[in-house]
Amino acid sequence: MRLDKYLKNSRLIKRRTVAKEACDTGRVTVNNKIAKAGTELNPGDIIGITFGNSSITVKVTLLTESPRKEDAQDMYEIVSNE
Repeated sequence: MRLDKYLKNSRLIKRRTVAKEACDTGRVTVNNKIAKAGTELNPGDIIGITFGNSSITVKVTLLTESPRKEDAQDMYEIVSNE
């Protein structure tokens, strides 16, 4: 699954266009490497997202094409939240 789609489906970022923009400006990393919006994800990958002064690091646990709102949090596990 593409990184921008995953960020939107997991509800880590609200809209796919915002997720793509975050990737294009270098604020998203996958396995400690700056990632583009089209980067393919696999379970076990570590995603780091920087929002202004805060950042969050999550581990991909599940790839679901169209999860329900209640199931979106099952797609990742928070590693750190600063």
